[in-house]
Amino acid sequence: MSRRNLALVAATLVSVIYGLTFTIAKEVMPEFVKPFGFILLRVAGATALFWLVAPLGPKEKIAWADFPRIAAAALFGVALNMLTFFKGLSLTTPISAAVIMVTTPIIVLILSAIIVREQMKLQKAIGILLGLGGTLLLILFGKSVGGSAQAGWGNLLVFINAVSYGLYLIVVKKLMDKYNAFTFVKWIYTFGLFMVIPFGWNELQLVNWPQVPTSVGWEIGFVVLFSTFGTYLLNLLSMRELNPTTVAVFIYLQPLFAALIAIGLGKDELNWVKLSAALLIFLGVYLVIQKKPTASTDN
Repeated sequence: MSRRNLALVAATLVSVIYGLTFTIAKEVMPEFVKPFGFILLRVAGATALFWLVAPLGPKEKIAWADFPRIAAAALFGVALNMLTFFKGLSLTTPISAAVIMVTTPIIVLILSAIIVREQMKLQKAIGILLGLGGTLLLILFGKSVGGSAQAGWGNLLVFINAVSYGLYLIVVKKLMDKYNAFTFVKWIYTFGLFMVIPFGWNELQLVNWPQVPTSVGWEIGFVVLFSTFGTYLLNLLSMRELNPTTVAVFIYLQPLFAALIAIGLGKDELNWVKLSAALLIFLGVYLVIQKKPTASTDN
C-alpha cells in the first residue's frame, strides 16, 4: 500500500472512531460517569500516553515565551472544548451533536475575519448564515425532537465546543509552524489536565466503580486510547501525506458514520429537523470552503 493510500485509510479511521465516540460516550454518560468526570479520565489518560510517546519525537525545547500560547491552546483545545462537548453530548443526541460539529470550518472563517481581519466574500457570508441557521434550528427545536427536555441546551453546548475548537486551530497554528507536534502536544494536555481537574474531580469521586459493568470500562478505555490518543496520531499520519483541504473533507464523514452507528444500535433516529439542519449546515460549509476557479489566459 502506498503512503498516500495509507494516509487516506488513517483519515477514514479517524472519522469512524469519532462516529463511534458519539454513541459510546452516550453509553457511559451520565448513568455511570458524569460528563466532567469522564473528561478528567480522558484527559489524564491521554496526557500520560502523550508523555510516554514524546521521546519518539525530535528533541526540542519549548521557548518560555511560547508557554502562554500553549496555555491558551490547552484552554480552547482541551478544557473548554472537551467539557462543553461531553456535557452537551450527555444532553442531546449523537446525530445532532455530529451535525453541529461540522460547523467548525464556518466558525474558523468567522474568527479569522474578526481576529486576523480576513476579507469575507458574499458567497462565504451566505454560507455562514446558512450554516448558523441550521445550528439554530437544532438548538431551538432540540427540545421537541431530541428525546430530552434539555436537548436544545445540549446542542448549544456542542456549538460552544465547536467555537472553542475553532479558536484552538487559530491559536495552535504558530506552534505547529515552529515545533514538531510531539514537542508541544504533551504540554497542551498537561496544562489542560490542570484546567479540568476543578470541574471533574468531584464527579469522578462519585463513580461507583464496583457497579460499573466491564463493557462500560472498555468503552471508557476506547475513548481514552482511540478517540483521543489514537486519533491524534492517525491525524499526524494523514497530514504528512495529504494536503489540509483533503484532510478537512473527512470531517464531513463523521455525521454519516455517527448516524449509521447510532441508528444501527437503536440509540438515535432521523427526523425532519435533523435532516433540514444537516442540509443547511452542509450547504453552508460547501459555500464557505468553495474556491472560485481562477480565470485561465490563452496564449
